[in-house]
Amino acid sequence: MLHLIEQKRAELIDIVLKNGLNSTISIKYSQELDQLLIEYIKNDHAKKNNITECY
Repeated sequence: MLHLIEQKRAELIDIVLKNGLNSTISIKYSQELDQLLIEYIKNDHAKKNNITECY
């Protein structure tokens, strides 16, 4: 998952440099990165909750 996040982040940087921060494609890539980050945080939070419930 972290690899996907880093890959999307690198793609976003390239897109922003080529098209500008407020371009439609930059916003699309930013939203995709946001979704990956939200999924990662939810999964991480769920794992932490499972660990604390075991104790």
